[in-house]
Amino acid sequence: MTAPLDKAPSAPPSAGTAPEAIKAIPVRHYGRYVSAAVVIVLLLLVVKAFAEADLTWGSVGSFFFNDQIMEGVKNTLVVSVLSMLMGLVLGIVLAVMRMSKNPVTNSVAWGYIWFFRGTPVYVQLLLWFNLALIFPVLNLGPIYKDEMTDVMTPFMAALLGLGLNEAAYMAEICRAGIQSVDEGQTEASQALGMTNGQNMRRIVLPQAMRVIVPPTGNEFINLLKTSALCAVVQYEEVLRKSQNIGNNSGAVVEMLFVATIWFLVITTVFSIGQFYLERHYARGSSRQLPATPWQRARQLVFTFSRGTGSGSGSGAGGAA
Repeated sequence: MTAPLDKAPSAPPSAGTAPEAIKAIPVRHYGRYVSAAVVIVLLLLVVKAFAEADLTWGSVGSFFFNDQIMEGVKNTLVVSVLSMLMGLVLGIVLAVMRMSKNPVTNSVAWGYIWFFRGTPVYVQLLLWFNLALIFPVLNLGPIYKDEMTDVMTPFMAALLGLGLNEAAYMAEICRAGIQSVDEGQTEASQALGMTNGQNMRRIVLPQAMRVIVPPTGNEFINLLKTSALCAVVQYEEVLRKSQNIGNNSGAVVEMLFVATIWFLVITTVFSIGQFYLERHYARGSSRQLPATPWQRARQLVFTFSRGTGSGSGSGAGGAA
């Protein structure tokens, strides 16, 4: 026989009694501590190995701002920026051709993208640089005629090799961005009497930029690093300049470190620019923009000061 249940209502807590404070005990993540310790030990071992290596670190600092190195940095920036501009303009044209209902333009754009995305940049650079072997003279009729060796300089070979290859990737990026805009936007612009060109410039492209900018920034960062391949066509970019100095001075590895640091500096600067450009085009779609690096640093400092400052808890409670 079961015991009778006591259904009598419990006495309500008195109004003046404050509820007992909850004691939250944080969970200990021992795996995080172990993994952090392992990573720190590995980093220390790497630093120790390079510190004890047979390297003349003074050569890195002494050649870092060398005139030849600075000229190589300038050449790297020039060929990268011009190649990106060529790839962007040609990529937009190819994207429009790719989406065209004309079978000829559509097929030509598809074939261009297929070829340049399917062959290595290294091979394309060599093909442009050795073009004089099959076309000794560039003959454009009454417009222009000259020896191909005079036309296809190392700079021109590097520019065409990087720019035309980049156009194939930019075409797909631009096509994806344009297709991300809802078709209703185009129908609304046509209802307002806009032409196809006006619709593309004023309606589609401004909205597509939110999708186009992030991968375009990544492509440009990749292009900056790929410019090191231009050394194969004797273009005097920062890597080739570093190799020349290293071969003459005997500091081969040290000069490779100089080139590495300069590539890190350049890519870091453009990565910061990419962040602010993405933030600019996200204003119409994100309710809360991502914090800038300066804002994150301020939040970290203020959070640390509030957490460790004396009397910060009581001050916050009193203000509340």
